[in-house]
Amino acid sequence: MIGLGLLAVLALASTLRPDPRGLGTHEQLGLPPCTLKALAGLRCPACGMTTSWAYVTRAQLGDALRAHVGGTLLAVATAMAAVASLVAAARGRWIARMPSEVLTVTLVAVGVAGLFGEWIARLWTG
Repeated sequence: MIGLGLLAVLALASTLRPDPRGLGTHEQLGLPPCTLKALAGLRCPACGMTTSWAYVTRAQLGDALRAHVGGTLLAVATAMAAVASLVAAARGRWIARMPSEVLTVTLVAVGVAGLFGEWIARLWTG
C-alpha cells in the first residue's frame, strides 16, 4: 500500500504543468497562491516544491533543482521508496534491513534543516 500511495503522489505530480516562474504549480490543484509571497513578497520554505516534483516526473532535473532543491531530492527519494516498497511487497520481505528509528529521525532532521537552509539561502540571495 505504501508503494502504491507513493506512486499515486508521483502520478498526480506528473499531471501538473510546471509553472515557468518556478513556483505556483500547486494552484492547478485548486490551492491558493502562497500567502507569504502575496503578503510580503517573499517565497516561503515550500515555494517551488510542487513545481520541482512536476519537473522530476518529466526527468527535467536541472529545472527541478532550480525550482526547489529539497523538493527535487524528496521527489527522487519518493520514487526510490515506491520502487523499494513494491519490490519488498512482491518478495514478501524487505530488500535490506529496515532502517532504525535513529536513522529515520536523523534523516528527517537533516531534511528539515536542508529545507530551511535552502529557504535562508533564497532569502539571502533574493
